[in-house]
Amino acid sequence: MRVGIDVGGTNTDAVLMDGARVVAFNKAPTTRDVTSGIVAALRGLPLAAHPPRAVMLGTTHLTNAIVERKGLARTAVIRIGAPATAAIPPLADFPDDLRAALGGQWFLIEGGHEFDGREINPLDTARLREIAARLRDDDFQAVALCAVFAPLTRAHEERAREIVQNVAPEMYVSVSHQIGRLGLLERENATILNASLSPVARRIVSGLRDALKGIGLNDALYFSQNDGTLMATELAEQYPILTVASGPTNSMRGAAFLSGVKNAVVVDIGGTTTDVGVLQNGFPREAGAAVSVGGVRTNFRMPDVYSFGLGGGSVVRISDRAFTIGPDSVGYLLTERARVFGGDVLTASDVAVAARFAVAQMGDPARVAHLAANAREIARAMQAQVERAIDRMKTRAENVPVILVGGGSCLIEGELAGASEVIRPPHAQVANAIGAAIAQASGEVDRVYDLSAMSRGAAVEDALGFARERAIRAGALPTTIEVVEVEEVPLTYLPSNAVRIRVKVAGEIN
Repeated sequence: MRVGIDVGGTNTDAVLMDGARVVAFNKAPTTRDVTSGIVAALRGLPLAAHPPRAVMLGTTHLTNAIVERKGLARTAVIRIGAPATAAIPPLADFPDDLRAALGGQWFLIEGGHEFDGREINPLDTARLREIAARLRDDDFQAVALCAVFAPLTRAHEERAREIVQNVAPEMYVSVSHQIGRLGLLERENATILNASLSPVARRIVSGLRDALKGIGLNDALYFSQNDGTLMATELAEQYPILTVASGPTNSMRGAAFLSGVKNAVVVDIGGTTTDVGVLQNGFPREAGAAVSVGGVRTNFRMPDVYSFGLGGGSVVRISDRAFTIGPDSVGYLLTERARVFGGDVLTASDVAVAARFAVAQMGDPARVAHLAANAREIARAMQAQVERAIDRMKTRAENVPVILVGGGSCLIEGELAGASEVIRPPHAQVANAIGAAIAQASGEVDRVYDLSAMSRGAAVEDALGFARERAIRAGALPTTIEVVEVEEVPLTYLPSNAVRIRVKVAGEIN
């Protein structure tokens, strides 16, 4: 027995599963503090009769903290790589308000390695101790450490972390080789965001544990990651940045599970936004380029998702000659403010009811009967938005299967241009929570190997070993771990027979 929870902008969904069978599900409006909405959703499940073994959670807490610039730690940046990396300073591309919220403090010290492990300069330990003492005295809460090619040679980052923690034991230290990939600036940015989220993550984990205990759930708690897999709460406290895009990935994993289709475009229509992504072998396709989080370029694992402002709560405005749909939404106030529920705001849900897409699913159709003449035209415009998004995400011209999920999927009727078939699986309205419930624990490694010193097979096996180790730390049962993906890219521009190997493994939670 497992419980999956997904917190959206409008609703918090909870589902109770017995293996592959959905026992029960419940939706509750997302609340301002989020935690009480989770508790309300859980209270609608028969947990006493079916006690779960584990609870899996995908939450927007951490994404909102970055977007709203609230609750972030004062975070300093120490880049290890002088003088080679001085051209572009840390925090250079951060929005002004985010840089100010973090304290705007950065340092560049000597150290770092080449791609093949050769030391550029010895680590400047004396300067590092001075910086750590200064930050401790200036009441900084967190430090982001980033060294050149640290994902390949982590020695200087590990030594720097040890020094900072000895000088400032209360300081949270985030190291880049555990967060991002090879690109220095994007990896550094991701590490800074991860460090800044440390107090929010600790508060969320503590609050959720207490909330679950309050309703009799003392089970293992796992957090959904950006790649559709899980991490234990201890890791979520250390690497909160790896959870910020868990919502869309949960939906895609849930869509694959419910439909049995492993390669398709997934359209998840919620209350506020529509997220469109691509399934490859049952997992979300990862973004191939840098991804912006809160206005900051990063390069850690993120799903390739296109989001736009169309959902069940999207505000619809009609004038004499035109109409607009969103992007603003009534969000979790849908059942209070939409016209079919007695409110005074015309929403996309009202349009679906007036167009007779969702008469049996929500509200009082009589309240929007007078809109019938306009509703079909507005509904066609909503459908056209979805079709354009599908075309944007496709990588080939021919039609592909489209899986339609989410509580707002009732906004779309019939077929979609660009789709070979439109699949509307059972329990589609809670696919996100189901994706959380059925998720596995994973491990991923992205490293460069010199094949003049070892064979290709040995390099791949070494990378797989690191990935398995990370999966076990995340909570995977060792005997269930399987290889999900192996990618090899020859680096012809380097002065040796070098290859970049990225591997990902996943297994059932322990």
